[in-house]
Amino acid sequence: MPELKPISREAIPAAIAKAERYRLLNEPRAAESICRDVLRVDSENQEAIVLLLLTLTDQFSRQMRVAVHHAQEVLPRLKDEYERTYYAGVICERWAKAQLERGAPGYAAYEWFRKAMESYEKSEAISPPDNDDAILRWNTCARILKRNDQIRPKPQDQSIQAGFEDEVPYR
Repeated sequence: MPELKPISREAIPAAIAKAERYRLLNEPRAAESICRDVLRVDSENQEAIVLLLLTLTDQFSRQMRVAVHHAQEVLPRLKDEYERTYYAGVICERWAKAQLERGAPGYAAYEWFRKAMESYEKSEAISPPDNDDAILRWNTCARILKRNDQIRPKPQDQSIQAGFEDEVPYR
């Protein structure tokens, strides 16, 4: 197995720009690799951490190579509480969309959309002035839920005994 080569600290800004371009070209694995190279040199680079998180979520719908917990493991590395709660919502929202693309039951996606919306509400409460990103994402989720009748809460299991008036146990 070949040994990874480190990049120079001076190359970090250009590497981050290149990772952003790879994301735009729909090449999240290349962008992820670049982010990991940046983080090997500067493990606290917040821009690279956010970009890594996004590249992981870009891969959710690609044959499940990346699972939701892979992106969630990156969250604690974000120093800012607003960013942690906001990106927790992004992870949940993108996982919900990936579930829909895979044909999962609507209730599975619904639960993830609700988690996303809860995170967006928390981040809205602590958002910096003039930053309505959390509101914009919350509204997107709300519109998706309104437009798709298949995305609903999981039906409650109905007991076999439902409808019996007496207290005699079902046999």
